[in-house]
Amino acid sequence: MARRTRGAETDTPSAILDLAERLVQVRGFNGFSYGDVASELGVTTAALHYHFAGKAELGAALIARYAARFGDALAEIEAGGDDPPTKLEAYAGLYLDVLSDQRMCLCGMLAADYQTLPKQMRDAVVSFFDENEVWLARVLEQGKADGTLHFTGSATEAAQMIVGGLEGAMLVARPYGDTERFQTAAHRLLASVAHP
Repeated sequence: MARRTRGAETDTPSAILDLAERLVQVRGFNGFSYGDVASELGVTTAALHYHFAGKAELGAALIARYAARFGDALAEIEAGGDDPPTKLEAYAGLYLDVLSDQRMCLCGMLAADYQTLPKQMRDAVVSFFDENEVWLARVLEQGKADGTLHFTGSATEAAQMIVGGLEGAMLVARPYGDTERFQTAAHRLLASVAHP
């Protein structure tokens, strides 16, 4: 085997994470093995274990990276200075981008496997949804205060409805291969909190 350069070694964990993320988003966490990853990357399973001791550690790293990227996207939406309805549309757009790439939300897929996940992964999945709901609740409260959004119940309940609705809309649109189906559901969902 050819000797790797320092740069190639540095890229191996990212390549592993990129591939594993795609496999989870397409097959689910229980739908792939270290052997699948090793085979597709052309490395040994020992090389995978060098970077991620086991599948639980790989899964935890996947969630951490995905949550960080999602957090960056939320910060970018916030920095745009748009009104709350536009922020909600941009939030739904994050889901649409993933679905357009014929993938599912990583944490949505992991939620389907929740009972079989290691505890550290289960906690990380819940944390991902909690952080999204906190961000959405802030946007919803801002919209209620400035009169651009209207909803009954608490902002947290409305945020939970939005996250659940978008995750569900992705799931149902997937077998149809139809992003318009998702967009219609997302539009109606967000219209339910728009000012009458």
